[in-house]
Amino acid sequence: MTSIHKTLILGSGPAGYTAAIYAARANLAPVLLTGRQPGGQLTITSEVENYPGFPEGVMGPEMMEKFREQAARFGTQIHDEVGVTVDLSKRPFTVTTEGGATFQSETLIVSTGASALYLGLPNEKALQGRGVSACATCDGFFFKNKVVYVVGGGDSACEEANFLTKYASKVFLVVRRDALRASKIMQDRALKNPKIEVLWHQNVTDVLDVSKGKVTGLELTHTLTGEKKVVPADGLFLAIGHKPNTELFQGVLTMDDKGYIQTVPGKTATNLPGVFAAGDCQDSYYRQAVTAAGSGCMAAIEVERWLENQHH
Repeated sequence: MTSIHKTLILGSGPAGYTAAIYAARANLAPVLLTGRQPGGQLTITSEVENYPGFPEGVMGPEMMEKFREQAARFGTQIHDEVGVTVDLSKRPFTVTTEGGATFQSETLIVSTGASALYLGLPNEKALQGRGVSACATCDGFFFKNKVVYVVGGGDSACEEANFLTKYASKVFLVVRRDALRASKIMQDRALKNPKIEVLWHQNVTDVLDVSKGKVTGLELTHTLTGEKKVVPADGLFLAIGHKPNTELFQGVLTMDDKGYIQTVPGKTATNLPGVFAAGDCQDSYYRQAVTAAGSGCMAAIEVERWLENQHH
């Protein structure tokens, strides 16, 4: 028979591991399934300098390995498995993995994260953390006095471009059309910033790494004429959106129109009693490691109290 766990955590980024640490210390004996990208988005980030407690900075993969070790130290059962089906229609909840294993639990913490949308270029993924980034807040500091390009025309792109002017010597905003989709205030900030130049009707069609190891240039293609040109660049920032990894819960958990799980304001409880969501799968606003970790802590505390109320 499959044993019934007190809590099952799906996902192993800062939210999932922090939830596991708190749940384990509360004697809930949590089980954690790492998912398709163990460690989450931080494993494709180079150096992390804005997480408290690491004054000299820390490599993303190293930090997530420390999170994992800490969760395991307190007794979390960690399985490198990917959940592919869930049955939340009755308790205990049931999750079946890609490997065919079945887990049952009284509560579920969903911390499956989100994935940045990319252009789909061959060199793009290979140069992540080597000049290609989807988070200006995370990586902008590394581009002091550099020339960077931001792809996108919405609020996020304008916000990222403005943020990068704190560090970069020049920021080019690459826009496919002849207008920005951003709100009026964000457009004004970007268009009036002397360090930002908008390149209208342009697509990035290749990322170049002449030095074999970091971004050195981009190929731009005009969307109307098809004319191509190569420009020197030190960095490429993608700001075309994020996609929450919540497909597994479509039609089961309440989500917004972009697929982010909706939780009770100020808490991590979802529309289903006993199911909680933490981290980037429910946060489209902050999307930072430290806020994800905080929500993981919240989810574990809510699980503990929810179980106490059920048992009493």
